[in-house]
Amino acid sequence: MSDENGTPDTSAGSRHTSTGPAGTRTPAGRPGSPAGAGPRPEPLRFFGTTWVDHDPGYQGYAARRIAVAVGSLATVAVSCLVLRFAYEGIAIADLGSFVTLLVVVMFAVCTALAFRHTWEGFTKRPDPDRQASLRGLLAVGFAGSLLAYFFRTLTEAPGERLHREEYDTARDQYERRSTRRTGNPSKKRRRG
Repeated sequence: MSDENGTPDTSAGSRHTSTGPAGTRTPAGRPGSPAGAGPRPEPLRFFGTTWVDHDPGYQGYAARRIAVAVGSLATVAVSCLVLRFAYEGIAIADLGSFVTLLVVVMFAVCTALAFRHTWEGFTKRPDPDRQASLRGLLAVGFAGSLLAYFFRTLTEAPGERLHREEYDTARDQYERRSTRRTGNPSKKRRRG
């Protein structure tokens, strides 16, 4: 855990890191702060901390965005194929048109709700209790979550805006705290 902003201290992510005090890994080259000082960015799934500076290179930010977009779209295609096989299985079982319609509507509604929930999760932190209660619905509508992931990667890393706002706020608070604490507190005059 990072002491400054309460985020998990993981070393996953960018290859552009340096080792700070006590072996912790921090982004290298952050202006205005020595290595290991200040809040550390929270890594994003599939992106690590490359989102902070949009790291260039073979395994950088742009390459990862392309890979995630292609991967999520391919997974959506495969999941639609699986859903088609499920639909054909229901049709072969000859359960009736009402049951078939009910299953199709259920998958469509769950997919739409999963898309919306996932999309909103990119801009604000989801409530853990609500997330746990929606786990089944999100599992049924997995294609919607994958589509939300694909569309978000066309503009940014999924969750980048939220993490950047939190990271910038934590850095500003850290800089304000560190500038207030300059000087030797024992040499300050006592008011009395």
